[in-house]
Amino acid sequence: MFAKMTNSALSSSVTHDGMEEQCSDIGRVALLQFHVSHDKQTNLSTALKFLKRAKDENAQLAVLPEIWNSPYATSAFNEYAEIIPDGTAGVLTDDDVFSSPSVKLLIDMAKELNIWIIGGSIPERTVAKDRSTEDKIYNTCICIDPKGRIVAKHRKVHLFDIDVPGKITFKESDTLSPGDSVTTFDAGKPFGRIGVGICYDIRFPELAQCMVQRGCQLLVYPGAFNLTTGPAHWELLQRARAVDGMCYVLTASPARTLPPDESQNDSKYPHYTAWGHSTAISPWGEIVGKCDENARVLVIDLDMTKVGEMRRSIPTFSQKRRDLYNVEDITASDQSNKV
Repeated sequence: MFAKMTNSALSSSVTHDGMEEQCSDIGRVALLQFHVSHDKQTNLSTALKFLKRAKDENAQLAVLPEIWNSPYATSAFNEYAEIIPDGTAGVLTDDDVFSSPSVKLLIDMAKELNIWIIGGSIPERTVAKDRSTEDKIYNTCICIDPKGRIVAKHRKVHLFDIDVPGKITFKESDTLSPGDSVTTFDAGKPFGRIGVGICYDIRFPELAQCMVQRGCQLLVYPGAFNLTTGPAHWELLQRARAVDGMCYVLTASPARTLPPDESQNDSKYPHYTAWGHSTAISPWGEIVGKCDENARVLVIDLDMTKVGEMRRSIPTFSQKRRDLYNVEDITASDQSNKV
């Protein structure tokens, strides 16, 4: 259930009582890879248990998987969607608690455990302001500080619409609407500025470059690749984004659940088999932590000094030919991410 990866080169100090203490440039993260069912309450209970296990391992930042409170099926998103409240003050109203049980759980746990949480993603509903328009549903990640305040909200920008002949067809746009922002937030020491994407977003290097241009040292992608794209591209894309941005890249996937026998399948939604393999990649493009397909809390210590070291050693940022090409972050003036 647990895996802990640490770098033997990481520095540490010893306190007066003999306890080892990580230096301020070392950040401990936990990637929570757990099974997702068609029962929302079961999913909430599982998330709570895994968050507590992350805290037991002294993680400072916990990352949940994509669509952790719902089956990953376009036909299910409407039923499982929640209205995400403002949450910037870390306080929810009674109405918020009723309409947003998943958000309540994450806010409560962030405060109780004194931990940063990147909340994977859940289906989010926004209510239409008038009858001439319909409600919208997004694939949304909320980011919460240790005081329980929502500090950023990322709506999946690039929807997963693919058709690989003979293997997989999936079209998120049947139900979901795309987000319209580049999402970053400042987590302070040791992680600094963190950028967030969701699953299919990782295929777009321009989005990652915008986040890095905002000063991100860590990019986080909750994701649920499948058994076709997972073995082919999951690790490759993470390593590419890490090397491109000379930064750490983290991914958190649901654990793999195999299709049930037809006689035992009591779900009204089609089954989706996730690849699993939640991973942490260094700025050098090396794997510093990785799960298999099973449920696990993967704990990794990140030496954030490696980001600056890499960027000084191979200074591509200062060597770009902006007279020939450029990636423009058109949302850079609005970094509130519409929390």
